[in-house]
This record gives sequence, C-alpha cells and structure tokens, in this order.
Amino acid sequence: MGKLSIFIFVLFLAGLAVFAIYNQEVTTIKIPFSDVYEIPKFALILLSIVVGAFVMLIVFAIRDTKKFIDNWQYQKRQRQEIKVQALYAKALNAILALNEETAREALEGILTEEPDHIDALLRLGEIFASRGDFQKATSYYQKARAVSPQNLQTLFAIEGVLEKQGRWSEALKYVEDLLDIDEDNLTALYRKRGMLEKQGRWDDLVLLQKAIIKLVQGEKEKKEEQDRLTGYKYEYGRDSLENNQLEKAKKAFKTVLRLNKDFIPATLGLAEVMLREGESEEAVNLLEKSYESTTSKIILARLEDLLISLGEPSRLISIYKNSISRNPNDLAIRFFLGKVFYRLEMIDDAFETLSEMEALGLSYPEMHHLLGNILLRRNQAEKAAREYLRVIDVKKSLTLPYCCSQCGFHADEWSGRCPDCRQWDTFLLNLDGTCSVMASAAGV
Repeated sequence: MGKLSIFIFVLFLAGLAVFAIYNQEVTTIKIPFSDVYEIPKFALILLSIVVGAFVMLIVFAIRDTKKFIDNWQYQKRQRQEIKVQALYAKALNAILALNEETAREALEGILTEEPDHIDALLRLGEIFASRGDFQKATSYYQKARAVSPQNLQTLFAIEGVLEKQGRWSEALKYVEDLLDIDEDNLTALYRKRGMLEKQGRWDDLVLLQKAIIKLVQGEKEKKEEQDRLTGYKYEYGRDSLENNQLEKAKKAFKTVLRLNKDFIPATLGLAEVMLREGESEEAVNLLEKSYESTTSKIILARLEDLLISLGEPSRLISIYKNSISRNPNDLAIRFFLGKVFYRLEMIDDAFETLSEMEALGLSYPEMHHLLGNILLRRNQAEKAAREYLRVIDVKKSLTLPYCCSQCGFHADEWSGRCPDCRQWDTFLLNLDGTCSVMASAAGV
C-alpha cells in the first residue's frame, strides 16, 4: 500500500510538471482594497490546492475532534446510566424490603448523578408521604412536575398528598389539570367524584356521573354506575329538602322514582315534601301505594307514624289487617299490629296479638319487651320479668333496629345510604335475625 501511494504521488508530480510546462503565462490578481499582483497561472493553481487542502484538514480535524468528544460523552452517559440503573434497582429492592432509609439513600444518589430523574423524584416523594412529611413529599413531586409538566403520574401524586391533608379545593384543582390533559381518564374522574362527595356537591356529581357512565365498558359496571347516579340524584333531593328547597327536592325524588319506582328513600323523601306542602292525604296515599308494591317494613313504619300523627289509627289498623290477610305467614306484620295496639293504649288487643305470635314460635326481642311492658301494666310483675329476661339487652329501649342488606352494618336509625358500604336503599328492619344473616354472608 505504501509503494502504491508513492507511485500515485510521483504520477501527481509528473502531471504538475507537464501542466507547468504548457502553462507559463502570468495572470493578474487584484485584491479588494489592496494592490494588483502578477502571478504565474501554475503558482495560482498550486496555491489554490494548498489552501483547499488546508481547509479540508481543518474540517477533518473538527470532525474528528467532535467524534472524539461525542464518543467520550456517550461513554460517560453509558457509565452514568449503568450506575443510575444499579442505584434504582437497589432502591426498588429496599422499598420492597420496607427498608426506606436504604431506598432514600439510593434514590438521592440517583439525583446526584441525574437531578431530573422523574422516577427517583416520585419514589422519594412516596417515601416522605408515607412518613407523613407531606411538605417534603410535595417538594419532590413539584420538582418532578417541573421536569415534565404533563406527566400524569406526577399530578396524581401531588393530588394524593393534598387529599391526605384534607385540602380538597387544591386537590380538586390538580384533578382538573389531569382532566385537561386527558378528559377521559377514569381514575381522575373517580378521584374527582370522591372529593365532590366529601364536599356534598350533589348537583355537580350528577353531571360527573353521567360522564363516567359513558366511559365504563362492561354491562355490570354500567349497571353499578347507573345505580350510583340514581343515588346521587336522591342525595341532591335530600340536600334540597334539608335546605327547604321543596320544589327542587320534589323534582329530584320524582326523577329517582321514574328510574326506580321501588327506591324506598326517594319515596320517603317525596312523602316528606308532600307533608311540608300540607298534602297529608297525598303523602299517605303515596306510602300506602309504595307499601303495596314493595311490602317494605320501613315504608310501613313511616306510614304508621304518619297515620297516628294524623289521628287515623283505624285506617292504620285496617291496613295491617288487610296485609295479614294477604300474607298470613308474614309474622312481622303481626308484630307491627301488636305494637300499634300498644301505642294506641289498646292493651288487651296488643297482648292478644303478641301472644298469638309467641304461640306460633316467633321470638323477637322487641316482642318480649312489649309483652313485658303490657304485663307490668297489668301488675303481673313476675311474668313481666320473665319476658324481660328473654330480651337480649334489657336496657334497650323499644326501637326498631336496622341493618344493611349488602354488608350487614347495624344501626339504630334509618338512613337512605349505608354509612359503611356506601350503598343506597339497603337498610332493612332487623326483626327476625336478618342482620345476623347478612353479617354472616358479608363475612362481618
């Protein structure tokens, strides 16, 4: 290869010599703002070649220098990435082992090498959030957001910390930012729903829930979300009723009943609106019709209170007797009839009705409590004591206990929504051990 190069160079020189022999003329070169020079054409050609070669030498030198620098930087980045990956793997293993201190040191080591490492910033935020140091956690999350403002994981993390601190308005702002980036993000919509619930913004929840229903896929999920929408409309009506906005409440309850005619809380709410508007007869008719449709003991209990307050006990007794004739095996109705006799001071009728229930083998604590009260009023203290001893808690007042049909939650007062499982229209009267059965089924 060396001899070939020399041979080519010799040929090149020979060519130059031949070129010089046939080009001996002189040419004039005028340099701007300077003198005029005369120079042989061959010398001008050689000078041009030298200048061109020098320029190319500079270009190649710059190129090679850039390649060297790029290669050096690439190798440096490779070593840095390997180190960062090793530290991050160490941090993840430490997190899984619940060794937060080692994880923190490894993650801070990553930030020393790469200050904009988003995953390290997020993991450090999580560590401090788990310790309750929300200020430190937020500072790491904000650094991550500065690196990537559109990163959804970062926005969720900041929102979560604010929610833990009960800063609902600020947390809601970050959820809105999330939805500005991805308006169909179900996780963000669920987060927003939870915060609106805590703030009792039922009108906003109705609109939001409609958007969620459009996004969920499965039939089962759609059914659950549709039921939740019905619940939110009920809550809107209940809130309006509490604020004495009767027209809004009536409209909301009627909407719920159009969606689900057997939704007990809405029926009770609508009856209450009617009573406040002075439409007592319409309220009674509504409850009576609803009871015929649902056979709900909760509706029956409200109907009992209403008719007694209106001074129509005979109508109530007639309803009970008709119900017993239609459902002779429903012993709970007999208990209700005995209880209303007791409330109306019809002691003999109450004792006869409750005694018939006992003869049929029915045993409610409330029934024995009533029998004890009746016997005590008849001055039969010994028999009354035996009835009281059959009551689970002799100190318990005569109240009708409730339970949730979904989770078995017990309560002394009725509610349209279970405070435990957060489902609507699930409360039942616990007269025949229903709550115990429900609790067992729910694993409570």
